[in-house]
Amino acid sequence: MNVSIETVTSTLFEENCYLLALPGRKDCLVVDPGLEPGRILARLEESGLTPAVLLNTHGHCDHIAGNGALKRKFPDAPIVIGHGDAIKLVDAAENLSAGFGVPIVSPAADQLVAEGDEIEFAGFKLSVREIPGHSIGHVVFIWSEAQPTIVLGGDVMFAGSVGRTDLPDGSFEQLSSGIHKKLFTLADDAIVLPGHGPATTIGREKKTNPFVGAPAGYRA
Repeated sequence: MNVSIETVTSTLFEENCYLLALPGRKDCLVVDPGLEPGRILARLEESGLTPAVLLNTHGHCDHIAGNGALKRKFPDAPIVIGHGDAIKLVDAAENLSAGFGVPIVSPAADQLVAEGDEIEFAGFKLSVREIPGHSIGHVVFIWSEAQPTIVLGGDVMFAGSVGRTDLPDGSFEQLSSGIHKKLFTLADDAIVLPGHGPATTIGREKKTNPFVGAPAGYRA
């Protein structure tokens, strides 16, 4: 897999922000810039990288909190998010930060995406899949040209777990259905880069995930 992947994990919610760059390029993807944008900016400077885009898998506060700082530094990098979560960028109640007593908002989206869209930034051709359940407008970005495939998965599925579904627009039925139909149909060696915790693979989660995998009754 010929790609540079750097992870900046925020301390408070242990949310993963990913920086992905292809060899020989200085533009990159920034995925889910979280609560410590200063650390993300420092890593970008150290790596000599410039964001081509700020990708948000969904609009919860721990995944969008860094949008403002990065957008101010790199105004040409569009903020991209699923159409169903666009309101969360600009509404602290919707993105759940108001409930913590520290309202956080982001600049509005520059581009909204939906199921089946194909987007290209920094040399990455990404397909968009909508998988609601943790958040109504949650999307994943799939880089199928990679060997193996890479899934920028946000809070849909983690190593041995899944995203919370007890939030205001959550649904375990939607989440599990989306995982089965749109992730478990990928190759077993596809790598999932989740919003929290370590990377995993589709094959591992199909076999071992207690919520949506074989232990929960899943059969391919």
